[in-house]
Amino acid sequence: MKTYLFTAAWGVFVWAAATLFFRVFGEEVLFTPGTEAFMFSTAMLLVGTAILLALVIYLYTLFDKKDYAAIRFGIVGTMIGLVLDSFVFSNYQMIFPNLDETQVIAFSSWMSFAYALYLVIPFLFPQKIRQKQVVRGK
Repeated sequence: MKTYLFTAAWGVFVWAAATLFFRVFGEEVLFTPGTEAFMFSTAMLLVGTAILLALVIYLYTLFDKKDYAAIRFGIVGTMIGLVLDSFVFSNYQMIFPNLDETQVIAFSSWMSFAYALYLVIPFLFPQKIRQKQVVRGK
């Protein structure tokens, strides 16, 4: 159980960092969907997100050496983030007071791709798998 609490704490940290980033910089990086600026900005945000997630997952696996730690982190972090983001979307005017509705839509678009990355990137990390060796003839 302690492992899941530790994992959940990391998940909350990742969610809080992403939410804080968009609260501070959202006006500058989120554009109306369908525009060229939206496509470019979202692509750059996703590249940055992938790099940062890979770094965070790497750091997490330095602390959690158990089998499938990266995958557990991806699943638990995604679950926590989605639950917290449901609150964010319900109260977006309070959480993101400087964003207009089209920017909130752009944020949700980024968020959907980001959670896909959160689930896929952990599979790129080598997993420690205990293999039982069968000693024959000894």
